[in-house]
Amino acid sequence: MQLLGIGSRINHSEYGKGVVTNVTSKHYWVTFMENGLETIELDSDFDVIEAVEDEVDTISFSEVEQSLISILKRWSDASSITPIADKWKGGSLVLKPGDANLSDKEIPLDTFFHKIVMVRDRIRVMEQKINSSNNLDDQEKVDLQQYITRIYGSLTTFNVLFKNQSDNFVGEKTK
Repeated sequence: MQLLGIGSRINHSEYGKGVVTNVTSKHYWVTFMENGLETIELDSDFDVIEAVEDEVDTISFSEVEQSLISILKRWSDASSITPIADKWKGGSLVLKPGDANLSDKEIPLDTFFHKIVMVRDRIRVMEQKINSSNNLDDQEKVDLQQYITRIYGSLTTFNVLFKNQSDNFVGEKTK
């Protein structure tokens, strides 16, 4: 199937004569003389009056956006949106020193939770960088991966804060 470029003229059995004004991965956007703008499938039945053979970028904005999101999730240390469990919203963490003469330190749980999520996300990025590194041999990667697993295990105490179990820290699993 030849892909028509923008500016190609066609004759469609239902809509009549029109000009291709945009091309996506699945559709032509065609402005028809009598019917206005319509989207038709790339493999629709129509006659080509005049083909314009420009290079056409058939990837949609949505596809580019999804690819970019996937890349950013994989390679950046940007935090994902991770909800705190409802029972902790608006709560606070109070640290009481052993010395009664010293004052307590109160931290909003949302702030504390955000810091825990940042730690988790940065550990994930470090894990990905280790796994994709060409500077480490397989044994070094396994050793570092075991340290990361232990780090996750040390942080499982904070799982009580997560709303979704899929966001939890997971250490070494017993068989």
